[in-house]
Amino acid sequence: MENESPFRKVDARRYQAGQWSDVALTVAAEVPVALVYNGISHAVMMVSPVDLEDFALGFSLTEGIVEQVEEILDIEVGSVSCGGEISITLTQRRLAGLKDRRRSMTGRTGCGICGAESLSSAIRPLSGVVGDFSVEPAFLIEALAQLDSRQDLRKATRAAHAAGWATAQGLRLWREDVGRHNALDKVIGAGVKEGLPAGDSAMVVSSRCSFEMVQKTVAAGIPILAAVASPTALAVELAEKWGLTLVASLRPDGFNVLTHPRRVLAPA
Repeated sequence: MENESPFRKVDARRYQAGQWSDVALTVAAEVPVALVYNGISHAVMMVSPVDLEDFALGFSLTEGIVEQVEEILDIEVGSVSCGGEISITLTQRRLAGLKDRRRSMTGRTGCGICGAESLSSAIRPLSGVVGDFSVEPAFLIEALAQLDSRQDLRKATRAAHAAGWATAQGLRLWREDVGRHNALDKVIGAGVKEGLPAGDSAMVVSSRCSFEMVQKTVAAGIPILAAVASPTALAVELAEKWGLTLVASLRPDGFNVLTHPRRVLAPA
């Protein structure tokens, strides 16, 4: 079943202004989902149980399991009400590559990066992003406002992140999840399915920007990443190396551009 409710209701006791009362709270659902490639279990991720086909596609692309969507022959999402499985069928060439990669790994965690034997295997060699796509400052501020208005899970629970794919026409797609990496993978998967032009797009995220967020954005071929919070030093270093325009501390009244500022232009 592709979509379960991302919400759960729980009972609680509230203490406020010196008084106790019984309340019902809305909390974010979080379930374990196994990503299984051609019958081989590769990772178990904790996710919001929605948009799971998008997640499987985006994860496969941004983690370098496939290079092209055509290398995925099928995605089948099982029931995930209490945890479930996504079965992904790869071409034989890609399956062989995945098996080779697994031999060099000691484990996996929810970040999708930890467990690699060395830094060189954790940070994959990427060709970087190129192109002259550029935006005005107002474009990023408006994309943030549009993303903020669409974060239903966050508004209900205060426990979710969002990622939005914006083109020259504005915010085109958005996804939410309890994990920031998952939200990014979901919207990348959705954008690839929709055929959005990666090279003429910007990604806006509601979280801090770690190096994994930079790596996933570059792997998707998107030249601009804008985050509401601050980046890590490694995120800045890799964004510079890979040609990514990294924007941080995005707010309604401004932001910081840390790398490749040529893509964020002053208004004419």
